[in-house]
Amino acid sequence: MKYKKKNHDPDTLIALYRSMLKPRLIEEKMLILLRQGKISKWFSGIGQEAIAVGVTAALKTSEYILPMHRNLGVFTTREIPLHRLFSQWQGKAGGFTKGRDRSFHFGTQEYKIVGMISHLGPQLGVADGIALADILQDRKQVTAVFTGEGATSEGDFHEALNIAAVWDLPVLFCVENNGYGLSTPTSEQFRCKHISDKGIGYGMEAHQIDGNNILEVYNKVAKLCESMRKNPRPVLLEFLTFRMRGHEEASGTKYVPKELMETWATKDPIANYEAFLLEEGILSSEMIQSITTSIQEETNSNLQIAFAEKTIESTLINELNDVFQIFDNEIINPGNVQKRIRLIDAISESLRMAMERHPNLVIMGQDIADYGGVFKITEGFTELFGKERVRNTPICESAVVSAAMGLSINGMKAVVEMQFADFVSSGFNPIVNYLAKSHYRWNENADVVIRMPCGAGVGAGPFHSQTNEAWFTKTPGLKVLYPAFPYDAKGLLAAAINDPNPVLFFEHKALYRSIYQEVPVDYYTLPIGKAKILKTGAAITIVTYGAGVHWALETLEKYSQIDATLIDLRSLQPLDTDAIFEAVKSTGKLIILQEDSIFGGIASDISAMVMENCFEFLDAPVKRVASLETPIPFAKTLENNYLPKERFEKELLELLEY
Repeated sequence: MKYKKKNHDPDTLIALYRSMLKPRLIEEKMLILLRQGKISKWFSGIGQEAIAVGVTAALKTSEYILPMHRNLGVFTTREIPLHRLFSQWQGKAGGFTKGRDRSFHFGTQEYKIVGMISHLGPQLGVADGIALADILQDRKQVTAVFTGEGATSEGDFHEALNIAAVWDLPVLFCVENNGYGLSTPTSEQFRCKHISDKGIGYGMEAHQIDGNNILEVYNKVAKLCESMRKNPRPVLLEFLTFRMRGHEEASGTKYVPKELMETWATKDPIANYEAFLLEEGILSSEMIQSITTSIQEETNSNLQIAFAEKTIESTLINELNDVFQIFDNEIINPGNVQKRIRLIDAISESLRMAMERHPNLVIMGQDIADYGGVFKITEGFTELFGKERVRNTPICESAVVSAAMGLSINGMKAVVEMQFADFVSSGFNPIVNYLAKSHYRWNENADVVIRMPCGAGVGAGPFHSQTNEAWFTKTPGLKVLYPAFPYDAKGLLAAAINDPNPVLFFEHKALYRSIYQEVPVDYYTLPIGKAKILKTGAAITIVTYGAGVHWALETLEKYSQIDATLIDLRSLQPLDTDAIFEAVKSTGKLIILQEDSIFGGIASDISAMVMENCFEFLDAPVKRVASLETPIPFAKTLENNYLPKERFEKELLELLEY
């Protein structure tokens, strides 16, 4: 292995040696503890230390790094106190996740490290968002994100590279090509000759680097970072290396040919670099022993701190309170001046006012810039706020949602428009696994609102008509809002954007231009989690939301003699159970109407909660009314039959007679 010292002084060369030796010695200790049952799992980076250390050493401490399982050198080079790492691996309070996640699945703003989730790919898009925030705030910084050769087959990898290239984001995509994705060799993973070739298709600068040569890694990355800060652009780096141990320790390495293992053993990054420094007279045997002893003593003393820490304990209240960031939603009351506008106008006004109120807010979505979005909600926004803040995106929902998370991590707010709520399925993973879980896992907010144009009634067929709120109401960590009126839409969207927690904001397409209301001209907010009582009566309680509110109102207008309490939920998560229970206790009967199909929908949960909490007050069974258990058909007659509007009328009258 050839090393080029360049102009590095001996202190720098020795510091790099120490930085590689430290994670190696810690790992050797951890493997012993693993066998002793004192840690639960371990992903070894032995043989790959030069990559994590070289990249981290080349970056500024103010620049974010998004590492993987085998990048212990990132954490140690950033000088995280070892006892905190050890506590993290033992699931103790001194770690970074309060015992809620393991190993390297954590982040820390203090050290500008954002840990991965097991799905791997989404963190590449998160790096895009972090880098975008740096660009928008003129910070002249680089973001480095790690992944393995296996994850380069994931759609998130390609989406993230494409976004970074289109937007000229200063992201260093670091791919550790260690030969195997668990046991699958690269020959069974991709057909291109080199992973670096994948950058060509995205118009991206790409390089292949000897990942076991610390000076080649450090020199190349340092030079690239200096250039990227001045001339922002993404760069793909393929680091050639090898995993000397199993994917994780239980996997073993029996699938690796013995000759291949022996060949790579001769390329050990630490042994080779150590020999070079000895030959150059920069390092001596005494210095090696001194450095080794120092690291071992630091490791052992910090282990004692972690071992002495008590087993973590928590309370039900603590666990529930940490799902969301505690947020005091300041209720801003509107002025007296009103104007009659449509639902779609209210949403557009609320977005515009939020953009004025929050200079750090970015809106992203397909065709939302000059075109104004397919529903024209952001029409004229680029003239007001510019294309930097009103950003057209490629068709890549997953990476866009991940980028929104990155913006939030780096101090900004994001609103993402799904062109249709149906398309959110392509971005499902980062919503339910990244946005929803980040605060609970490592105390990081996800200041992201995802707008969801949804619903049937416009003859749009199976892929443009779903009202899929139930996909998200069952996921802890997500808030779900679904207004039925312009007044509520304007105030709730403003509140959602103020909220640092992730919010799914459903907007019914059939109501966009059909529902008018007198709405305050000024900016205002409404409380999240509070239902609205539209009518008060003694005979029956009707609970619904979205288009169902208007179906219920039409039915009650047709049968004016029905003395009903009508509740518009508005907020599905959190849910105003107090309003529901109070009404049911007063009327003794409950019918729940939803546009979604019945099984697994929110009506089922409300029904169960009422049965558990209000059973003795009921005079009849709780009734649920919903759409058919089929995909949504296109033809008008079929769509009308699919929707529950007419069935609701029949079921309401029958329940009243019970």
